[in-house]
Amino acid sequence: MAEAHPSEVGQKESLGSLIKKGNTSSAVAMIGNAVLAAAKGGAAIFTGSGAMFASAMHSLADAVNQGFVFVGSVLSERRPSRRFPLGFGRVINIFCMIAVIVVTIMAYETIHEGIHLLQHPSEATGGFWINIGVLLLNILIDGAILLKASKEILKEARVPKASGFKLLPTAFKNVGRAAPPTRLVFYEDIVAVLGAFLALVAVVVIALTDFTLIDGMATTLIGLLMIVVAFRVGYDNMIGLIGVSAPQDVEDKVSATILGDADVRDIESMRIVQEGRYYHVDAVVELRTGLTLGVADDIKIRIQNTLTNNPDIADAAISIVEDDGKTSWKRREAEIERN
Repeated sequence: MAEAHPSEVGQKESLGSLIKKGNTSSAVAMIGNAVLAAAKGGAAIFTGSGAMFASAMHSLADAVNQGFVFVGSVLSERRPSRRFPLGFGRVINIFCMIAVIVVTIMAYETIHEGIHLLQHPSEATGGFWINIGVLLLNILIDGAILLKASKEILKEARVPKASGFKLLPTAFKNVGRAAPPTRLVFYEDIVAVLGAFLALVAVVVIALTDFTLIDGMATTLIGLLMIVVAFRVGYDNMIGLIGVSAPQDVEDKVSATILGDADVRDIESMRIVQEGRYYHVDAVVELRTGLTLGVADDIKIRIQNTLTNNPDIADAAISIVEDDGKTSWKRREAEIERN
């Protein structure tokens, strides 16, 4: 889905156009998890399975979370205004923090139910094939959402595509560079697939043996996994609200772009701050000596335009000074040949 660049400041956008720019992964996850929550909730009531109840709570939490996150992704795509010149990228972090609260509450309820089942194990009342069918549906839907989120991560991180068994490891390696809503979908659906698998194991074991404690064990473990997701997502969005520096590879690419200009001799200083899924570049660049003010200003504008042509860079504030003959930028990967 095409996304407007934050530097495009213009007239107020319509609600419909903003919705089209919302995070697709979170919208799909919201619908899929709402269907699963209803199906698993009905199965839990009919069969009395605690593990199924835990899985239903997780799907319900996912559906509510993704609803919040989708709204946040829509609002974060609003263009910068005079009052908010840096745009609304951090709005998504606020909505993801709301999602963390929901996950934490659902995790508490799930763990509470799991402890109760460990203390007072209960036999399932039936519906073995209903449980199996719902949980297989769960694995199928959440697995498809997880694969979609993995592909979105590779797209947003600007890394080569991967397929097969390499897709998930590559996505996990680059998840930190994806947009906050995509990261949330990815983390939650990893737990959703694992939770559904644990619930499936619990249902089968209880049907074939007298080991009823596995129901409470699986329920508690699912709740603990939800706590892990809440902590991870909460941490990522907390630092996003504070303002975090760009990853090293992004800084290397930006510095290489600046140093690649024929009139640039060095970078005196540079700061790149990540806001939402976009980056703000602030750099002091040293130009070759002997330039007039007009020519130097044209070079500055040229560097800014080159940087902001990157769809991930929201804006670039470039200051220019004359080359002092010293090398200030230490993180060059290769020396640039000069004529």
